[in-house]
Amino acid sequence: MDKIPDQIGYLVLTEDGAVLESGGELENDERIATIITDLITLSNEVDSVAFGPSENFKKISITFDDHWYIICLSNKKIYVVKRNIHTPLRESNEINV
Repeated sequence: MDKIPDQIGYLVLTEDGAVLESGGELENDERIATIITDLITLSNEVDSVAFGPSENFKKISITFDDHWYIICLSNKKIYVVKRNIHTPLRESNEINV
């Protein structure tokens, strides 16, 4: 997980939300682990008529202005990575005051 480009934190959780591994800004962050687990539970309970009863998510991305979270399920574990978003530099010589 440490080798993911622009990664500033990560969590590996059990399906119940217990932290197995963590690092960076998310090290031992039980609050984020709980939020992620609740989000997964909510996403699995969304309209079963529209999505089908056995159709669960594969990946969830949550984007903020300067960072984003990627959440994936694999081998009965929840992987969460927090990454920086790089904004392109302005090409003009404008000065913002």
